[in-house]
Amino acid sequence: MGVNVGIFCAVLLLTTQLAMGFPGAAPLLKKFPGNIFKKKKAKAILPIDTTFKLPVVASPWPAGGGFASGTIDLGGLQVSQVSTFNKVWATNDGGPDNKGFTVFEPKDTPQGFSMLGSYGQPNNQPLFGWILVAKDVSSTSSALKKPLDYTLVWNSASVKVSQDSPGYVWLPKAPDGYKALGHVVTTTPDKPSLDKIKCVRQDLTEQCEAYSWIWGTGGDSDPNSFNFYAVRPSNRGTQALGVGVGAFVAQNGGTNSSLSITCLKNTNAISKSMPNLKQIGALLQTYSPILYLHPDEEFQPSSVDWFFSNGALLYQRGKESNPVKIAPNGTNLPQDPHTDGAYWLDLPADADNKERVKKGDLQSFESYVHVKPMLGGTFTDLAMWVFYPFNGPARAKVEFFNVKLGRIGEHVGDWEHVTLRISNFDGQLWKVYFAQHSKGAWVDSSQIEFQSDNNVNRPVVYSSLHGHASYPHPGLILQGKNGIGIRNDTAKSASVLDMRKCVLISTEYLGSSAVVEPPWLNYFREWGPKIDYNIDDELKKVEKFLPGKLKTAFENIIKSLPNEVLGEEGPTGPKAKNNWSGDEV
Repeated sequence: MGVNVGIFCAVLLLTTQLAMGFPGAAPLLKKFPGNIFKKKKAKAILPIDTTFKLPVVASPWPAGGGFASGTIDLGGLQVSQVSTFNKVWATNDGGPDNKGFTVFEPKDTPQGFSMLGSYGQPNNQPLFGWILVAKDVSSTSSALKKPLDYTLVWNSASVKVSQDSPGYVWLPKAPDGYKALGHVVTTTPDKPSLDKIKCVRQDLTEQCEAYSWIWGTGGDSDPNSFNFYAVRPSNRGTQALGVGVGAFVAQNGGTNSSLSITCLKNTNAISKSMPNLKQIGALLQTYSPILYLHPDEEFQPSSVDWFFSNGALLYQRGKESNPVKIAPNGTNLPQDPHTDGAYWLDLPADADNKERVKKGDLQSFESYVHVKPMLGGTFTDLAMWVFYPFNGPARAKVEFFNVKLGRIGEHVGDWEHVTLRISNFDGQLWKVYFAQHSKGAWVDSSQIEFQSDNNVNRPVVYSSLHGHASYPHPGLILQGKNGIGIRNDTAKSASVLDMRKCVLISTEYLGSSAVVEPPWLNYFREWGPKIDYNIDDELKKVEKFLPGKLKTAFENIIKSLPNEVLGEEGPTGPKAKNNWSGDEV
């Protein structure tokens, strides 16, 4: 304990005298330091004190093109992705899980490249992120210039927060015709060097938005709070040119406030950094997930061709009494891009065959892969689609009650997907999108589950019971609030699907001849009929089992759910979804 022996003995004697009633012992004892018997409290180890390493050992990617070459030319501006950092400043509370956040600067920056901004991350996750650094390769006017000055936008010296030291956040003042893309943070009130960071020529930048809360003096929803947010391009999609820098923005107010920084813009051909067919095959072999169905799942996936060849029917409005059998691969499906309700698919007409096809066929299962550029061609998204012939009825949780919802949730032709987001700088998997009914969530690779498969670690996906929504971990996810909502139950089972069993269905950026799209992909109408049932009637069947005070709350939650969850209308196929050409939301 590092205690002086003489002091220890004196305190021990006084304590003994005090216990025996010696009147002078108490005031003398107060003169000794109160912590001489205490060990110094060790600083808590936070998740961010460890660095996450992707537990996937990828062989060198097949050669060809600009994919995984380490740098990308955005048109006069060459950028590189740095994922090693030097710590600058940190808080120890506030933010997600009240664990604080940390600011970093890029480390091991390639020769000739310059910092564009700092990286910030909440402390409740292992260190796992990236920041772009840039090099001027313009043949005309300079793509990069140092700032003219700095503006102090905030400092933590007077803020009541646990921190390593005071932090000072600076915004570069860009020259005319140039924009700042990030902040500099210091631990002294002295302005940073003007050589610390570079600003980018305005025509190489694009508008960005704040989207993920990192930390703040109040809270994400507090308009009077000073907040740190992760930033991304405002316009995102397969043709969008905006490039995320990986920096944060520091500002008063919430995500709706106008930003003081911008993102980059790719003025070069987006396809130049995208993977070729051999590289796509290698990525799928390395990162394709393992998909677990729930142990009680009755409605399993199948291939699309199995669904067609086992009696699926095409109906046309006005000719409902004369449905048509669907040809293999959907060659007789309408190919015009309309969603007018004039056509829809359905299960076989005879009862026995209908019930059989509802259950799907695991042996025929295959995932369908759409490969698309994102964030100005700096990332590749592998959207992996799974087809289920039938979506089963929903179940609800109403406080302590578990309730079957009758026909609510049922529909024919259920399309679900997960999306892998891969860096075009090095081929590393950075995020996975888990589609969950009409929405979903991006999850960092550091937060998903990996499972060893023949000594290869692969991502794991859990499909919810009956609804087939995708989640990164097993358990109950409630779609609602205050203990009332739709149940999404996930768990491991013997029904395990290897999503490496896949078919490429579209790679538009490689040209129409690289991958021939199956005819069924260009069928834009519904993959199931509109279910004709009265929600109020179905709710009444359920509510009669609920205590009176819960009925209204339950009804409000259910009626607020999207049609896709309620199962009233047949879903459309992958190409009719907004995320086909846009970002996941």
